[in-house]
Amino acid sequence: MPYLIGHFLWKTVFNMEQHEKFMAEAIRYSEENVKTGLGGPFGAVVVRDGEIIAGSGNRVTSSNDPTAHAEVSAIRLACKAINTFDLSGCVIYTSCEPCPMCLSAIYWARIDKVYFGNTKVDAAEVGFDDKFIYDELDKPVEARSLPVVQLMRDEALGAFNLWSESQSRIEY
Repeated sequence: MPYLIGHFLWKTVFNMEQHEKFMAEAIRYSEENVKTGLGGPFGAVVVRDGEIIAGSGNRVTSSNDPTAHAEVSAIRLACKAINTFDLSGCVIYTSCEPCPMCLSAIYWARIDKVYFGNTKVDAAEVGFDDKFIYDELDKPVEARSLPVVQLMRDEALGAFNLWSESQSRIEY
């Protein structure tokens, strides 16, 4: 029987033991990553209807991809596994509080809930400090340390106009 928690409709009632099982799997990915040298000490699993549909460790250094954080990698695998970009109805368990990029990916994927182990403070203590990104986002664009320059807006608007008029667009 479905019931409402916050803004989310949950089909399955998870007890603490189930949550801990999924978190343990995310932590297993993070530890395995360190042992095998595949990437940083982070892991994540995406769960739907009480089953893990995807999991990954951080793959930044092994794939030479700075966006291959555990959460992003798990989201990519989950989307591929169920053939959709919309992960509504899914939950993500991650060994550490998501960084700004991963949190954005979680929002864009429409994941219903996040469970995490380590905090961003814990991560900062071992060299993974995202505070500078949060600080940068609070600044006006022109005051950020990374130069950002708007260029050719009128020409770029052409793609937006095409999108607005397209009959074949898929909203996301």
